[in-house]
Amino acid sequence: MLQGSLLQQLELAHRNTKRPIRFGVYYKNTLVALCHALEDQILQDVTSPLMITAFQQGKWYLQEAERYADIAKKSRQIAIMASPDSVWAEHSTSQLPNVNLIALDPADPVAQEWHLIILSPQYTAMVICQELSEADYGASGIPASDLERKFYGLWTFEPELVQETAQLAIAHIRRYNPQLAAQLTTTQKAIQPNLATPEFLGTVVSRVVDYLQSGQLNISVPTTARHQALDRNLISNEIQAFLRMAQIIDAADIANPMAAAEVVVLSETIGQLLDLPAWRIKRLRLASLLHRIDPLQRAEIILTPTTSTHYREDAPSCPLTCPLISGAQVLRTMPRLRAVAQIITHQNEWWDGTGEPAGLAGDEIPLESRILSLAADFQWRVNQKKNSQLSQQEIFSQALEECIKQQSHRFDPKLVDTLTLLVMGFQQGLELPQITPKVSTGMWLLDHRLDTESKTNLDMNQNLRIR
Repeated sequence: MLQGSLLQQLELAHRNTKRPIRFGVYYKNTLVALCHALEDQILQDVTSPLMITAFQQGKWYLQEAERYADIAKKSRQIAIMASPDSVWAEHSTSQLPNVNLIALDPADPVAQEWHLIILSPQYTAMVICQELSEADYGASGIPASDLERKFYGLWTFEPELVQETAQLAIAHIRRYNPQLAAQLTTTQKAIQPNLATPEFLGTVVSRVVDYLQSGQLNISVPTTARHQALDRNLISNEIQAFLRMAQIIDAADIANPMAAAEVVVLSETIGQLLDLPAWRIKRLRLASLLHRIDPLQRAEIILTPTTSTHYREDAPSCPLTCPLISGAQVLRTMPRLRAVAQIITHQNEWWDGTGEPAGLAGDEIPLESRILSLAADFQWRVNQKKNSQLSQQEIFSQALEECIKQQSHRFDPKLVDTLTLLVMGFQQGLELPQITPKVSTGMWLLDHRLDTESKTNLDMNQNLRIR
């Protein structure tokens, strides 16, 4: 990272904390898709957000200037940083009273960064990246194709992180324009962002994925290998969009903020005890991370006419569509996530056929859905008892007993037997690693050929202690 850049300042501030920042590498077309999706949200906003952005060079701003005129109509204030290599100040958008230009010194490290910081009372969002140096590109050198330019950074909806980055950006602007920095500080203080709602996130995630998929269709690069690299980057970011959404939902649940991470290790361990192949465990892992996404669980279901009213695990596609809920729709339109959508959709089916949404029974319910259902219920029961006077062993025993009472009715009896073995291990001191995937990566969750990469995409430095 460049010395003195905002990205470096952010990384240093979080390096030795409990939540160090996880960065990823993004191609330019991926960043364009992300930024356009987030900017579109401003065009739909009624709360007049504050936006701070950095374009690297004035010419890149000029390409978006007409669009920014529309964005300015919906914003309280816009601050645009860039190296003034063009007549950017003369554009009509630059003359608007709530649009402010900051001409960066070309030697300023921030002139090598790409920022989009949005503060609204209803949500926060941010893209902050820094272009790779010539040394970072390695032997291949700086790419000739603009689409293949790469950036190191992150994007997030986390309010505290976005607020912190906005303050860093304003402090940097103060070096050039103290008066503007003071105005931006006043505007920022006047905005008290709330944690984004699941419904809002569903809309944004759908828009992000739509842009990513559209960008994928418009890619034109010289070689198949380069196209595949761009394709993998886009798909990884589609997955990131849902993982970001899942993170926010967990963070909003003060009583059970680690639900997704804990359900992941429980369901994955059950899968390993059942000797499931690696590709099915990875599919189950991703479904566990996303299982709390509200739009997926509350989807209005329409059964498509088939020869059977039931879905079988070996069927070519699920006979369910969710036409009104964007989250489920988007998952189902992404080929690599259709199986995950099926797992999540059927997690509320019951073994005796009285569950939802399709009334599947027994082995008609996808195995991964049955595992997820049991793991999520057990995790919830344990979490509900954690503030009681019970010992950890008593908590495990009671939660397990409650699950056993529902076997053959709600849960698969064989899976309850497997959970019993796992709980016996807990009671004898077994501790499972708490798996927190870097949201900046994601392909390993789906591609069974990437087993060797998974170690670099996981943080295994904490232990799961459900109490």
